[in-house]
Amino acid sequence: MMEIILKLLEVAAWSGVAAIGFGILFNIPKGTIITVFILGFTAGLIKFTLLKFNLNIVLSTFIAVLFVAVVSMPISHKIHHPPVVFCIPPVIPMIPGYFAYETVLSVMNFIFIEKDIVKRIALIDSIFYNGFTMFFILISITAGISLPMLLLRKSTVKKIDLA
Repeated sequence: MMEIILKLLEVAAWSGVAAIGFGILFNIPKGTIITVFILGFTAGLIKFTLLKFNLNIVLSTFIAVLFVAVVSMPISHKIHHPPVVFCIPPVIPMIPGYFAYETVLSVMNFIFIEKDIVKRIALIDSIFYNGFTMFFILISITAGISLPMLLLRKSTVKKIDLA
């Protein structure tokens, strides 16, 4: 049990580090780096904990991204920076690079390499499985970021009353 918890904390820490990396790449203010790390860490912890409990990767990603977007609203008000500063860098590490890679690899093998009909059918299955998984993860990221931003923000973050 302790090994599982340590593994989840390790993966979450790397998610936080990746969030900082993307934040620095996007030139976020220096005062927001710790907050971006904490949001990335928490998002990674939520996603990988849900995956550990055998929840679908699309739903796990959606819940983690939704958490980041909802928490970014009051944080942005408190720290006086736009919500995008806190919302985008922690979410970028959740982009499904593995599924995109497997989709492209299967397409290339199908087109250029494989001639056996049975293996070609398996490649078609891989193309559709990985492609649709990637697509739905991207949709869940988009919806998870957009919905709280559209629903919780009436005009500007500065006018939200936290009291």
